[in-house]
Amino acid sequence: MKKVILLVFVLWSCLLSSFGQVIFKIDGFSDKYYGRAYFSDTSEVYCEGWVAIYDRRTNKELFRVNADELSYKLHGSQLKQNIAKNPYGEHSVLIYQDFNFDGMKDFALMDGLHSYDHGPSYHIFFTSKKGFIFSPELTALTHENCGMFSVDNEDKTLVTMTKDGDDWRKYSTYIIEDFMPFLISTIVEDARNAPIHTLTKEVWDGKKMVGSSITSFNIYSNNIKSLFTFHVDLQNKTIILYSIDGSTLHYTITNKKEAIELLYPELVREGKIDFHYSRKKNALTFWNKDTEYRITDVNGIAGISILTKGKTYEWKGNSKNRKGSLKALLNHTFDNVSYGN
Repeated sequence: MKKVILLVFVLWSCLLSSFGQVIFKIDGFSDKYYGRAYFSDTSEVYCEGWVAIYDRRTNKELFRVNADELSYKLHGSQLKQNIAKNPYGEHSVLIYQDFNFDGMKDFALMDGLHSYDHGPSYHIFFTSKKGFIFSPELTALTHENCGMFSVDNEDKTLVTMTKDGDDWRKYSTYIIEDFMPFLISTIVEDARNAPIHTLTKEVWDGKKMVGSSITSFNIYSNNIKSLFTFHVDLQNKTIILYSIDGSTLHYTITNKKEAIELLYPELVREGKIDFHYSRKKNALTFWNKDTEYRITDVNGIAGISILTKGKTYEWKGNSKNRKGSLKALLNHTFDNVSYGN
């Protein structure tokens, strides 16, 4: 009887192939189960189809997921399971892993390309002693993010990633309690205002999510058109003058962790002068609230003088740890800088 069933399946597969349709068997991932995936039109990059799981002993179909769009990549002549290269790499139509860390592997069957930017999405089924349990909550995680979540077996967590273009990403980490995902942390990386980067974290402390944020400066950003920077060793600070549009000048100071301590001006207003440059003294001066800052660069030695509340602080830059020069930077005319002798 088994030989007859196998013969019928082979003949049916050959018939489908002649019409551009094909059924692949997915095997080798379990001694209890195997899978099949149907593609309605192999001449197209994406096509309708389905993915199903079968009992190896009885050859009975256990459950099936229909998909309005599927894509596949053959390894030799076989479909492989458990491939999930986020966000845009290869994804298997069948993933067999333990999603709730109870010692029993679960199933993810591709249901289409419904995640971010036409990425793969899945129906998730938990394996339990009573059978298979469909999880709408984990299914939603694959639809609302960039493809399949990743599984961290060491920390026993699931991690999703979503994005907005190339400059904003969010990573969310979940634990599984009674087959339900519970959010325990988020990390948001925001580089939309490059070279200014913001990293925001939220972590569950047992009662609520506690947030923290750090803003840093990337001196290697492609957005920077001109730059003068030097390091003050004694205070372990980095002084940065830069322009991203070629018309306005900005100042920032970062600490040893590369976090921004001051960004000036916070808002550029048309027609407003933010800096004053003396060509004779090669000195740039600006005021922020009740503090005066003066940056100099003489004979290869850069420094900054800070006058606040009647006291002056002199910071000397490291001549070997610098990039650019003040004179070269200010040879360019900026709209928010006044120039004088």
